[in-house]
Amino acid sequence: MDSAWRAQLHKGLVELAVLAALRQGEGYGYELLQRVNQQPALNVREPTVYPLLARLLKDGCLVERSGPSPHGPPRRYYRLTRAGLDRYRQMVRMWRAVSQDVEDLIDKGDPK
Repeated sequence: MDSAWRAQLHKGLVELAVLAALRQGEGYGYELLQRVNQQPALNVREPTVYPLLARLLKDGCLVERSGPSPHGPPRRYYRLTRAGLDRYRQMVRMWRAVSQDVEDLIDKGDPK
């Protein structure tokens, strides 16, 4: 498979995947990464998640709090705000519409 195409597709889906993971509840960065990566096709890496969390925080989609860590410095826990939930819902609607349209095109191109 063309790695450039896969990278573009992946890049567009990571934000939706992280927001979906946060719909399950509050979490810290590595915990959210683990939730997302329970879906093997996503295969999100740590260097991708932290800048995304910072941007979502800056955009008002998340709030953060500091919490204890069993080892090392305190953890930053993230939670969706109303704006984050709205963005998530909008992205889900768009994803469902686009994925259905692509499925329809694929089905029309497949011989019966």
